[in-house]
Amino acid sequence: MMVMEATVAQRLQFSTWIDSEKVARRPSSSARCSQRLKVQNKLRVLVAAHLPTSRVSNRHRHVALEVSCSYNKFPASTVESGNFQTPFDESLVLKNKAQAIEPYLNGRCIYLVGMMGSGKTTVGKILSQAINYSFIDSDTLVEHEVGGTSVAEIFKLNGEGFFRDKETDVLRKLSLMHRLVVSTGGGAVVRPINWKCMNMGISVWLDVPLEALAQRIAAVGTGSRPLLHHESGDAYRKTFMRLTSLFEQRGDSYANASARVSLENIAAKLGYRDVSSLTPTAIVIEVLEQIEVFLKEEDGHARITF
Repeated sequence: MMVMEATVAQRLQFSTWIDSEKVARRPSSSARCSQRLKVQNKLRVLVAAHLPTSRVSNRHRHVALEVSCSYNKFPASTVESGNFQTPFDESLVLKNKAQAIEPYLNGRCIYLVGMMGSGKTTVGKILSQAINYSFIDSDTLVEHEVGGTSVAEIFKLNGEGFFRDKETDVLRKLSLMHRLVVSTGGGAVVRPINWKCMNMGISVWLDVPLEALAQRIAAVGTGSRPLLHHESGDAYRKTFMRLTSLFEQRGDSYANASARVSLENIAAKLGYRDVSSLTPTAIVIEVLEQIEVFLKEEDGHARITF
């Protein structure tokens, strides 16, 4: 194994000692070496040397090398094109962003809206910790109001209309409070009165591709999803079809949110092929960035500087 330090180049020549006996048995051979360069901002390079057959041991020869570089499991073509993101400390970015934005929230509640399975609860818990808010799930409060009965059972025993009335009551109470991150039910956006409550704070739409939602929900089952549970057939297909129908009914309502967080946009920004590679922390960072945009627009770009 040869070890060398080199800057990235398309072709490179160097002189070294090679034990050709180790490669003489093959019509053609290659020697590969790797070295993480100690110079800051350098890449780890893989150097492949194609050697002609020779039975003469330990000859000193010049070898033409094709240099291919890789970085953090990205292929050479990706590195050379520059289409990759260097690793960063998500937790530190989140902490700094939260500290910068929190004073400008003035204690207003943040309402997360979006389709079922969009990650509102997971994102909400991380967001609330980052900005030192409390976390509330509106569905959980509705269940508490009905004596601990699950949402699925409420739908079954009392109907969707009864549930929506209780949901509105909960949102009305929450609108009088401060410093809360509220995860709302997927259908909370359909009633204008609910928007009147949520507009007392800042609403954020978690926009997740329907395909990704269907995969998530189908993987864990639809038993806790009363609007999906009665469908028959293949789990993914039935879930996707029902979600498509629901989104057609609710899409315009979600767009009323103060800010939109598109998981597809985050994935594209970070160089991922699909949204399944995103971490919850990366999504929360984008939530804060979109809230920042909203606050600046709301303030007329006059006083807020982050």
